[in-house]
Amino acid sequence: MYTLKRLSPESLPAALLKAERYRLLNQPWAAESICQDILQVDPDSQQALVLLLLCITDQIGHGLAAGVSHAREVLPRLKSEYQRTYYAGIICERRAEAQLVQGGIGSETAVYPWIREAMDWYEKAEKIRPAGNDESLLRWNTCARLLMQNPRLAPQQDEAYQGTLGE
Repeated sequence: MYTLKRLSPESLPAALLKAERYRLLNQPWAAESICQDILQVDPDSQQALVLLLLCITDQIGHGLAAGVSHAREVLPRLKSEYQRTYYAGIICERRAEAQLVQGGIGSETAVYPWIREAMDWYEKAEKIRPAGNDESLLRWNTCARLLMQNPRLAPQQDEAYQGTLGE
């Protein structure tokens, strides 16, 4: 086993920038590792927690169920109700996207409830969003367009969508 090295508190802003850079370079595993290092020193860093959640959701396609569960574990650590709600939608939307890319038999009906749940979360976030923050509307519209442009993304014919908001 290895003993992880601890970052100095004064290096955290630069480490956060480096994590963002690795994420933008499509290396979310490296960015996730940096976020974990930051959170060892500052467990309440909201920027690091949001970035960690995004890094985890970037990797959902490589381990669908584990990624969703892992990302949902971060949500309660976010102090803002709006962020908890908005990022719950992000988790669902990214799970749907991963399923869509993965494809396969029945993937269209498997994607639909995840998209609808994301839309439910975005609607809830819309109601509590800070003034001037329309990101939940943007995400909702993206989901709606996805469904409108892909009529095969639909609920199973024998059951209607029943939201899971509030689980």
